[in-house]
Amino acid sequence: MKRTGNKVIGVFIALAAVVVLASSIVVTYPNEYKLIKQFGEIVNVVETPGVSLKIPFIQESASVPKELQIYDIPKSDVITRDKKSMIADAFVLWRISDPVLFTRHLNGQVAQAQSRIAASVFSSMKSVISNMDQAEIIENRNGKLALDINSNISNSLDGYGITVLAVETKSLDMPDDNKQAVYDRMISERNNIAASYSAQGNSSAQMIKNNTTKEVSVMKSEARAEAEKIKAEGEAQYMQILSNAYNDSSKADFYNFVRSLDAAKTALKNGNNTLILDKSSPITQIFYGY
Repeated sequence: MKRTGNKVIGVFIALAAVVVLASSIVVTYPNEYKLIKQFGEIVNVVETPGVSLKIPFIQESASVPKELQIYDIPKSDVITRDKKSMIADAFVLWRISDPVLFTRHLNGQVAQAQSRIAASVFSSMKSVISNMDQAEIIENRNGKLALDINSNISNSLDGYGITVLAVETKSLDMPDDNKQAVYDRMISERNNIAASYSAQGNSSAQMIKNNTTKEVSVMKSEARAEAEKIKAEGEAQYMQILSNAYNDSSKADFYNFVRSLDAAKTALKNGNNTLILDKSSPITQIFYGY
C-alpha cells in the first residue's frame, strides 16, 4: 500500500509539474504581439517570435495582431462645397503600432479599432470633400484627394496605438438618380469652354489676317507711289536730256522732223495709205526744198 501511495503521489507531482510548465510557457508567433498581464495590468510585451516564460497562475498572456490590417469602411454620403451629394466607398491600411495603448483604450479588440478608424476617416473625408467642388473631386479622386484625406487624419489615432498607413477610395460617385444629369452638365460646360477657346482663336486669326492685309495694302501703295516718283523723275531726266540735246536751232529742226516722221508713221497704221500734209510740215518742206 505504501508503494502504491508513493506512485500516486509521484504521478500527481508529475502532472502538477506538467501543468505548471504548460502555464508558464508563452509562444509568440511572427504575426502577433504577446501581452503578459499580472492582475489585469500589462507587465511585459513580447514582440520577438519564439518561446518565453511567465509566472504560472499569476500572470496570463493575450495576443494582439501585428500584421498589416485592411479595413473596408462602410459607404457614406458626403456633401461637396457646391452642395452636391456623393457616395464615398473607401478602405484603410492600418496596423497596431503600440499594443499597450491599443489594449488599454480599445481592450485589444480589432472591432473597436475599426470603429475608431471609420469615424476618423469619415471625419477627414467629410472635411476635405466639403472644401472641393464636385467636378474637382471627380478629376482628383485618384490623386490629390487621397493625399489630402491621409494628411487630414495625420496622427489622430496615435493615442489608441494605431497607425493609418493609407486611405484609398474605391469609388467616389454621385447617387444614381442624379449621376447622368451631372455628367451631362459637365459635358455641356466642357463644350462651352471649347467653343469659347475656338471663338477666341478665330477672333485672333481674323485680327492677324486684317493686320496683314492692311500692311500689304500700305506696302503696295507705298511701292506704287515710289514707282510713280521714279517714273516722273525718269521722264523729267529724259526731257532734260532732250532739251540739252536740242538746245540749238539746227538740232531743234531735226527733232521736229523726227517727231513729224513719228506722227506720219502713226497716221499710216491700220490700213490707212493716204497722208495729207500741210505745206508748213517739216516733211513737206523737204519736197519743196525750203
